[in-house]
Amino acid sequence: MEFVRAKSAGFCMGVSLALHKLDDIIEKKDIPGDIYILGSIIHNPQVVEEYAGKGVISADSPEEIPSGSIVVIRAHGITKQVQQSLSRRGIHVIDATCPKVKDACLLIEENTADDRVLLLFGEEFHPEVKCLLSYAAGETVVFDSLDKCKACDLDPSRKYCLAAQTTQDKHIFDAISRDLQKRKGLDLVVLHTICNATKMRQDEATKIAEKTDFVIVAGGYNSSNTRRLAQVIEANGTAALHIETAADLPLDDLRNFKKVGLTAGASTPKKIVDEIQRTLESL
Repeated sequence: MEFVRAKSAGFCMGVSLALHKLDDIIEKKDIPGDIYILGSIIHNPQVVEEYAGKGVISADSPEEIPSGSIVVIRAHGITKQVQQSLSRRGIHVIDATCPKVKDACLLIEENTADDRVLLLFGEEFHPEVKCLLSYAAGETVVFDSLDKCKACDLDPSRKYCLAAQTTQDKHIFDAISRDLQKRKGLDLVVLHTICNATKMRQDEATKIAEKTDFVIVAGGYNSSNTRRLAQVIEANGTAALHIETAADLPLDDLRNFKKVGLTAGASTPKKIVDEIQRTLESL
């Protein structure tokens, strides 16, 4: 069996920065108080479990975090209102939001200040999407596909701006943009908020899919960008399997393929990808 590994597999810049900030706080211990994360620092359960072993506490809601504590804002960001309320309660806030997400937030804030309605391409209940929506000055509309965008009844007398969750598929976003721009008389501003690293990762996954029989996609099951990689590969006509660790590999089935590819989401540690590679190479 031949094997191809994506060069982009593993942590993206935003994830690396978030974990570096968290590591720095744990190591220096120059701020008193327990260290909390509101939600998962990144969408990878193995990483979250590792930090729990270092004493980092995961909170499901802001109310669980006591005054005087330290809270590290996860890479996906949190809503502007929650971040402000944490600061008002005397909680030391360390913002580890991905810079690309933060840039998208500020673009949305700037471009909705004149009553433009935000049209957001993303997963409605994803933490990043909730963060992005909180920066919109007025009304918002969320959809997760071109068909759902087409179904939106937009008032041509209103002004709109289009943005996307940073890990969305750029090709679908471009199709949505073209569709909206065809609507007669629609006043639309298009904000390009999809991360370039996401597009490069998806493009590389497509190229790997074209020259392999099967592709393994490694990453947390709750990671939207990892799920998206699997979707991009399957849209290319190549079978893909989303797994979290090497223990999830269907080894007997994989022996039937001549050439297997391996890629990983932006929140997947290199050591997990390496272990999967070693297991595949042992077949």
